[in-house]
Amino acid sequence: MINMSEENFEEPQTETFDVNYSCLRCGTTVSNSELSRLPEIKCICGFRVFTKVRPPVVKTVKAI
Repeated sequence: MINMSEENFEEPQTETFDVNYSCLRCGTTVSNSELSRLPEIKCICGFRVFTKVRPPVVKTVKAI
């Protein structure tokens, strides 16, 4: 019988992706880690609306 304290438990490793956001007013790009360090979600210009910057990859789907 094996004790629970003797077993080797490995914590699941989670991948963190650095998502970039762009201010809707001035266009400044800010990463998710930079926004999480601030006490409130706000751009340097004072605007609070951000959009997610997406890569310029176009997905084509073949019609059925």
